[in-house]
Amino acid sequence: MADDVKEWEYRVQTVGSFWSGVKADELERLLNEWGEEGWEVISTHILENMNKINVIAKRPLSATTRRGRSMPSHN
Repeated sequence: MADDVKEWEYRVQTVGSFWSGVKADELERLLNEWGEEGWEVISTHILENMNKINVIAKRPLSATTRRGRSMPSHN
């Protein structure tokens, strides 16, 4: 069972702008880019009265990323 446990890295990005809101084609482009990089969207959060959303994604934590976080001067 312990072998099934994964460590994750997370990504949060705000999409949209006060004046133009969230454009579907821009959001679709972003999500496709993230998908190619291995990110999976797990949640969105609407920022009320701002015409923006936060998109939250995760992917398995790689050994390279883990090493970079534990030894930032060696990146």
